[in-house]
Amino acid sequence: QVQLVESGGGSVQAGGSLRLSCAVSGYTYSSSCMGWFRQEPGKDREGVAGIYTEGGTTVYADSVKGRFTISLNDAKNTVYLQMNSLKPEDTAMYYCAAVSPGGGNCANLLRRYGYNSWGQGTQVTVSS
Repeated sequence: QVQLVESGGGSVQAGGSLRLSCAVSGYTYSSSCMGWFRQEPGKDREGVAGIYTEGGTTVYADSVKGRFTISLNDAKNTVYLQMNSLKPEDTAMYYCAAVSPGGGNCANLLRRYGYNSWGQGTQVTVSS
C-alpha cells in the first residue's frame, strides 16, 4: 500500500524558511515523478513544484521560482520542499503527490490530475 506522509509545516514570519518532508512507503519512486501542491480554503489545489525521479529535472510555479527548491533523498525514499523567503501568500495546506504504480502519469508535474497518490497535508502559515 502506497503511503505519503508529510511533515515540517508550521508558523513562521515573512522572510523565514521551512523545509517540508514527504516520506514515501509502499513502493520505490524510481522512474516516476513527485510533486508538491498547496491549497487554501475555498480555492483549487495548485501545483508548486515537481520533479522527475529519474534525472532530477524540476519545474516550479512562477510564484515560487527562486524561493522554493524540490529535492529527493533516494536512500530515504523522501522528497523535500525547501521554502525560503516565505510570504504571507504562501500560507496554505501543502500536499505531497506521487505517480505510483498502477495509474497516473507524469505529463505535467504541476497539474494535479496526473497524480494518483496523495499525502494528508501539512499546514504552513506565514505571518506578516
